[in-house]
Amino acid sequence: MNFPSRETVERLRRQYPEGTRVELVRMNDPQAPPIGTRGTVRGVDDAGSIMVAWDNGSGLSVAYGADICRVVSGHD
Repeated sequence: MNFPSRETVERLRRQYPEGTRVELVRMNDPQAPPIGTRGTVRGVDDAGSIMVAWDNGSGLSVAYGADICRVVSGHD
């Protein structure tokens, strides 16, 4: 796993602040929530992983460089 630079982590924290709503696009993990699952960002850790409280109850983070989520607007 490649760790992101401090600048990249700070950019991710600005892009995904706590409370941001996201939707899962891709996650390569057998316990991953289904693609399209939405959740709320809890923060970004020092490895650049986006910590998400998924609406289905999962707490699996979006791993930097491996998984993809996108910001969604509004509360749904």
